[in-house]
This record gives sequence, C-alpha cells and structure tokens, in this order.
Amino acid sequence: MCMLTFVKPGATPDIAALRNGAWSNPHGHGYALITADTITTGHSLDPETALAEFAALRFEYPHGPALFHSRFATHGKPTLDNCHPFPVGGDERTVLAHNGILPPNVHPGPGDERSDTRIAAEDFLPTAPFGSLDSWRGREGLERWLGSDKFVLLTLDPAYAQRAYIFNEARGHWDNDTGIWYSNHDHLPSRWHYEDYSDYGYCHGCGEEDSTLAGPHCCHCGFCAACYAPFPHCECPDLAGHQRYAALLDMENA
Repeated sequence: MCMLTFVKPGATPDIAALRNGAWSNPHGHGYALITADTITTGHSLDPETALAEFAALRFEYPHGPALFHSRFATHGKPTLDNCHPFPVGGDERTVLAHNGILPPNVHPGPGDERSDTRIAAEDFLPTAPFGSLDSWRGREGLERWLGSDKFVLLTLDPAYAQRAYIFNEARGHWDNDTGIWYSNHDHLPSRWHYEDYSDYGYCHGCGEEDSTLAGPHCCHCGFCAACYAPFPHCECPDLAGHQRYAALLDMENA
C-alpha cells in the first residue's frame, strides 16, 4: 500500500532502500524537498528517473526536510497525475504524501480518475475538517480519521507552526542511524516468497512482520499478499488463509 519515506534535515537518503520500496510499489513515484524558500517537487512513472532527480536535489539542498513516495495503486489510475505528493488545496507551499487506503468519504466516484489521496488533498483537507493541525485536537482528529494510515506534510505556509509533520508517526519506524522514517518495511530487501508463503516477510498493509500462520493473509490485519486486498475484501478464489485469519479474530474476541 505504497512506501512513504521522510528524511530529516541534514540526513542523506538511502537510495538503495528507496529503490526497494519502488520495486514493491511500481505505480508511480514522487518527491518533495524544502529548498531554501520553496518546495521543490517531482513526479515520474519511472523509478530510476525519480530516484536520480531526488538524489541530485538532496545533494544540492541537504538542510531541509524531504520526502519520497512510491505508489501501489488502489483508487485512481496509475497515472502521473496521481503520483504523490500533492499540493493541499492547490497551494504549492504545502504538499502531502500518504501511505494506506483513506476512508470512503474521499474515494473517487464514478468517472473520477483521481486517487483517494489526491481527492483528500484537493477537496477534503482544504476545508480544515479537523481544525488546526498544530492543535492537539486537530492532530488527534486527523490521525483518528487516518486509522492505520500515515501522512507526511511539508509546508512553507506561515499558518503552520512547523515545516514538516508526520501523522501516525508511531505506525511507521525510524532508522535512527540515518535519521530516516519509513511508513512500512518495503524499503528492506524482500524476504517474502509469494509462491508458497514459506518464509517470513513484512505485510504490505500494516507493515508488521508476518509469518505463515494465515497463509497469504497477514496475521495482524488480514491484508492479502496475493491480491493486495484489505480484510475482509480478499478477492482470491482460495479463501483458506483468509478464513484462518477470521478464526484468529474470533479467538481473540472470545
């Protein structure tokens, strides 16, 4: 469900790790960096193009916060226009990128080819539905709405108290040696064998380390590694693993 990376001011991005994330999430790539008094963004359907541009810009502008995103399309076509990050309300001073599947109120309707994140950036968040994101109430409201999803927002708008925000930060993880935050484990070399599920790996849905107990279905959230559908919307003809996960839920709730 995408790979979202935040790079602290002064930190050097791990291009190999970003490439791993791009291979797992191949439907478009984008980046944003605060460069002096502007936010520089770029998008490409080719991962190597996006990575090369990002690395060159980061070398030139190492002192501001930055983000990189690789997309696994769920809502909206895999087009350049749906590559993250997106300006919020059309204001180029504030951009956001997202990992996950947003709530139904921002899913595209019939004939709308935008992604859920793009709709949120263009139509929903500009209405300030949660109030100021610098307030405890605003941050909590946004994170509650996100559920297990994650947002990174970069801004030069003086209406914001900070230049960079990670929402649901605790649902991702920091590499403390590099000063880089990852939304899940797609940046690591793949250890998951989709053919027979005979090894351990990391769930593309929630990012938790997963085992073989529920087959292709994550033991933590039920996400299906075979069809990339969240629980309970598995589209695979063989639902045995999905049913095992449902049984686990029943046992936990008993």
